[in-house]
Parts: sequence; structure tokens; C-alpha cells
Amino acid sequence: MRWLILLFLMIPVGLRAEPLLREALEGMITAPYALGQPLNDQGVWSLLNSGGGEAGYVFETGPLAPLPGFSGQPINILVLLDLEGTFIETRLLSHNEPIFVSGLGEAPLRQFLSQYRGRSINQPLVVGSPYGGGQGGDLVYLDGVTKATASVRIAHDSILAATLAVARERMQGLTAGPPPRPDPDHAEALDWPTLVAQGLARHLRVTNAQVDDAFSGSLWADDDPDPGAPQDAYLDLWAIDLGPPAIAAAVLAPDSLAEIARLTQLSPDDEMILLIEAGRHGLVGPDFVRNTAPDLIGATQDGLPLALRDADVLAEPHPDLPDDLQDATRMVLRLDRRLGFDPTRDWQLVLRAERQHGMFQPETGHRDFALTMALPPRFFLTATGPAPAAPWVEALRNRRADLIALAGGLALLLALLSRQGWLAGHRQFTAIRLTILAVVIGFVGFWGQGQLSIVTPLAVLRGMMQGGGLSVLLYDPFSLLIWAVAIIGLVLWGRGLFCGWLCPYGAMQEFAHHAGQRLGLPQWRPSRRVGRALLWSGPAALVALIATVFLAPDRVETLAEIEPFKTAVTMHFLRPWPYAVWAIGWLLLSMVWFKGFCRSLCPLGALMRAGDLLRLRRWIPRRTECGSPCQLCRVRCRYDAIAPKGQIRYSECFQCLDCVTIHDDPAQCVPLILRARASRRAA
Repeated sequence: MRWLILLFLMIPVGLRAEPLLREALEGMITAPYALGQPLNDQGVWSLLNSGGGEAGYVFETGPLAPLPGFSGQPINILVLLDLEGTFIETRLLSHNEPIFVSGLGEAPLRQFLSQYRGRSINQPLVVGSPYGGGQGGDLVYLDGVTKATASVRIAHDSILAATLAVARERMQGLTAGPPPRPDPDHAEALDWPTLVAQGLARHLRVTNAQVDDAFSGSLWADDDPDPGAPQDAYLDLWAIDLGPPAIAAAVLAPDSLAEIARLTQLSPDDEMILLIEAGRHGLVGPDFVRNTAPDLIGATQDGLPLALRDADVLAEPHPDLPDDLQDATRMVLRLDRRLGFDPTRDWQLVLRAERQHGMFQPETGHRDFALTMALPPRFFLTATGPAPAAPWVEALRNRRADLIALAGGLALLLALLSRQGWLAGHRQFTAIRLTILAVVIGFVGFWGQGQLSIVTPLAVLRGMMQGGGLSVLLYDPFSLLIWAVAIIGLVLWGRGLFCGWLCPYGAMQEFAHHAGQRLGLPQWRPSRRVGRALLWSGPAALVALIATVFLAPDRVETLAEIEPFKTAVTMHFLRPWPYAVWAIGWLLLSMVWFKGFCRSLCPLGALMRAGDLLRLRRWIPRRTECGSPCQLCRVRCRYDAIAPKGQIRYSECFQCLDCVTIHDDPAQCVPLILRARASRRAA
């Protein structure tokens, strides 16, 4: 409960900083520049040259773009921008990023900020390195900081958000304000013909002949490696803004729609854009790396670049989409509304055609083809309409029905388990248990995406290690409620509540075991020595993951794939074959080795074992004869959670209640049988 209270207290509140006063700013402006007059109440000042003329603008990122860092507080940076949108200087003012405060020191962050000098806001600036050794199109790459990738990206986004706001307001006369957000309550029946007719799905078709015309007369006129027929499609692109739920539901299959909804809850400021390309352009180059900025796609609004990033989503199209789009290349991109992107005003999606001339150190040429995008305001909440709720409040509202059903189900489960003697002795106990496990797989797992994972505790550890940033957990209230009940279960019974009753993948393994028995497969039960050795593989995996958080945090999610949960539950096994083989393989193994993954390699299970320290009582009834001489419960315990002397190893108990059934059954419990025989003899 203390952990839950701490979690709620760490929600960033009041992040917007007060601008510095004139006296403080003047000392930071060096010749040939001087501080001019304030231009608004958000800390934007004019910048003067040596002759007293206007040279640009001075502002802080904190008041204009209070994006929370890992500490929960913004990184405040002083920006000097000239009248053409070129950075004169970017200077660190304040921050609380733990990786720099207590680890690397501020020098790497200041060195990173020095890269903006001379760069233009009209250039698409991204943090990272061009993949494949290429140039990444028009992208301008800024070197990041090893071990501080996330903090550097937050600083970069803060600079972009604040600078774009100033550029739009001061250079283009566009009043900066909160961007519109998709209205979650806007319901509208849409299908593909309606989307096309209303311009909600935009189309761009460029033939091979048109590309040849664009390169005509240039060095690259004859350098098309695969020319094809002139009227064939070089680019046959459909672009759909997935921000409004009604539009997303019309173009995505249910599983992909759920994945987009999950990502939107985690990153509520992201606007997801679906691209479907049936030509030969392919959307990205051969060296593209997922979850990075695409090299052949750009976006602009009001003449200023928008920061595009791959969302790393396998988007399956809605079955009602035309056949030629079902097998086309698909990609989902992110646009951050915090950087000033307004989906209700015209913006341009730019697709690049590239050609190379020469064999050794070839010269690259390109031509751009643009598609104008915009959505009607009816899909969005604007500043003049209803005030949007906090993202975590929207998450609660969006999943209200699921949360009510989940809370009712969890309350019923807790009530049943509080009367374990009655439940274990019920003549339909097996049917009740399997029904509950089926609901856990279907509702908690596949529908609610409530499969708990070691990734969440690792994120909490990383957030606490770096001083905050845990409020993102509130964006998934469904899983958070399961975490809360699992922690309550640790206090009441140990790990058994979650591992035995609430884990969807664990339930799948149990059904696989029953299937193996029905098929008559031989069952493998490792010897005591082998079983105890395998039991340590989970803690070893957990220690390795925790070490990775400290030593190589960018590798944590990769190493966490040791859990098959994402593949089996989140992605429904629709992943590249190594992941699918790993997840399915453990289920097949469970047909002969009862819940093998749960009892060996599961790092979350190892953490739950450690959580047994919170348990307040020994809840499984025992008799003096248990273990000596009676060994029936120990022999029948499929989890090997009973010691030879009869003690229950609660850290290994999955709360299956088999031993409780035996203990209370006068026809099975050996001590009860012997006492009954003695009573009959005495009679």
C-alpha cells in the first residue's frame, strides 16, 4: 500500500516553471547581442544586435514546453534564436536528471546542447546516428549521450517544442495554444468508402513516368535501377490519421486497434498516422531501423518540419479494406502534438524518391512528392471546447467498463479464495478453477491486455533510480489494478494469487498440461536435485535484468523478451518466428512438464517469490502427522512446494489448493483415515 501511495504522489504536478527575471537574463546575453523587451508573459524576449536593431528572440524551454524528464521536472534550457530561425545558442539553465546529477555529470549534456548552434529550425533535427552508414535523407543527426538516451531526447523535444512555438507565433503570426486532442467520446459509423469520400483517407499516386519527369535533365535521369512500365505505380500511398478512435476502428483489425489504443494510453500526446503503400517505393530504405525516424518520409506544417518517428506497430488492416491494400506495405508513424502539431490544419506528408549515380562513392539525388493532410475539427477537442482531462483520467474513462468488470471479477475471486476450505472441497472445484483460468486468458489477457510483466517493475526501478517519471503507469489502469490486487495477494497468501490464478500465460500452460494428459503424453517430473537447480534459473534471469537496468538500460526491453508474455498475449503469437517458437515451445513443453516456465525461468515469478517476504500468515492448514509419517500432499504437489518434513514453501506455492482438498477430505487424508479406523475399532 505504501508503494501504491508513493506511485500516486509521484504524478508530475505544476511542471510549468516561472520565467527568469530581466536581471538574471541580462547576465547570460553576451556581445554582440543584448536583451531587448519582453514579448509575452511566457518569458519570450527580443534579442538586439550591437546597433540596437532586432536580431532574434530569447526564451526558456521550461515555461513554454514543460515536458517532464525522469526526475518528473522539466529540463530548462535558454535558447537564442535569430530572425531566420537559426540557433545562436542553447545553454543549460537547470535540470534534475539523475543520470547527469549523480552519474555522468553535466558536461555531456552541455556538449550535446552545443550541437544546435548554427542549425536551423527549418531542418528536421533528430537525435541519433544515420543507420546503414547513409545520410538519412534531409534528416540532421545530433550525437546523443551514451547511457542517457532518454534524458537527451527529452531535452531535444523540449527545445523543439519551445522553439517551434516561438517560430509560429513570432515569425508566422500563428497564436500558440494547446493543440486539439482526439475526442474519445466522438462516435461515428465509418467504413472505407466513407473515409475516402470525406477525405479522411488521403491518396497519393505517382507513376514511374512522373518520377522520370521529375529527374529529367539531372545527373540521375537514367539511374532508375528498376524502371518498370511508365504507367505503373512508383508510389501508391494511402495515409490515414488514426488519432480519432472512429477512424482507427474503420481501418485496423481488432488486434492492431487494441495495440494502438495501448500505445495511445502510454503516450497520450502522440498522433498515430497509418501509411499503406502498394507501389514500389516501399516507404523506407533497406537499412531502416524500427522505432527511429524514417529516412524517406518527412512532414511539415506551416513550412516547419514535424518530428516523425516509427511507432513499431505491426498494423493489420481491417478485413473490409480493399484487397489491394491487404497485402500492401504498412507503417505507423508518430507525431507529437506537444511540439505544436495540429491535425485539424493542413500539413504535408512528404515522400522522397532517391536515385544514386556512380558505382564508387555514388552521388545521391532525390525528388519529393507531397500529400496534404488534415482532419475535420469534429473529431477533436479544441481549446474553445470542453477542457481535456488529464491523460490518466482519460485512460480511466476510456476503460471504465473493463475496469468495472475487472474489479467485480477480482472481488469475486478474493471472496472465493478467502473461503479456501469450502472452495477446495466443492465437488465442482476443478470446473470452477478451469472456468476462472479461461476467463483470465480471454478477458484479462487477450481482451484487457492485463498480462503483468517484469518490464513494469524494471521501469519502476529505473524511474526511482533516476528520480521519478512513474506517472506513466497510471495510463494503463487495467494492469495497475491487477498489480494492486497481486500485491494484496502477496500479503495474504504469497505469490499464489497472481501466479496461480491471475497470470494469463500461466493459465495457458495449465490448459496445455491438461491437454497433454488427455492425449496420454508421458509426464516428466524432474528429480528433487534437478528441480531445485531449475528453480534458480528465474532469480538468475531477474538479477541479469536488474543489472541491465544499471549497466545497459537501452538493452532492457530486448533482454526482457525472455518472457514470452508479449508474444503470446499482447501480439497473439503474430511475431517473427523466433519469438513465436519461444512462446509456443514453452506451452508444448508444459504438456509434459507441468508449468515449466513458471517454475523455472520466469523472472516475474522470481520477483513474486521475493515478495513472499510480505506474507503475514501461514494460511495452508497442517497436522502434526504431515511430513512424518504422511507424505501424500508432498507427493501429489505438482509444484514441489512441500518440503519432505511437511512444511509449505510458500515462495513456491501457486495456491492450486490441491493440498487443502486432501487435508480436508476424510477419504484422502491419511491421518483422518487412520483416526477413523481407530474409532471404528474402539467402537
